[in-house]
Amino acid sequence: MSKTGITAEPGIPQIIIAREFGAPRDLVYRAHVDPELTIDQYDARNGGIWRYTQKDPQGNQYGFHGVFHGDPSPDAIVQTFEFEGVPGHVCLQTVTFAERGDATLMRTVMAFQSVEDRDQMVATDMERGVRDSGDRLDELFAKLAAA
Repeated sequence: MSKTGITAEPGIPQIIIAREFGAPRDLVYRAHVDPELTIDQYDARNGGIWRYTQKDPQGNQYGFHGVFHGDPSPDAIVQTFEFEGVPGHVCLQTVTFAERGDATLMRTVMAFQSVEDRDQMVATDMERGVRDSGDRLDELFAKLAAA
């Protein structure tokens, strides 16, 4: 199982998430832009919208949505990110994919409008959701590699 690093420095309105996946960069990128592999809506182009829901072990569902800024590429995806449980608190999210041999380091920088917005996101138990999402991506990569 991969380890997810989450950094939220005091007084800085940003969160940095890093996780290494045992999959090639093109596959990790594909998992972020291929509508066949995503839930709900995913129009990976400049101005396109995305939305997905996540279910926790207790069956609670959480929705997230945003808009792509610029055309996504294996170098970076820039998009807005809004947790529907805390509407109106939008952050700008940049996801990068760095090759590491047969693995890929995915790094996400979330820039919030304020430290308070960032702290509110952290308080939503986002850490568990981020780790669960990473675990699901690991499962998807294993499934695709076996196919």
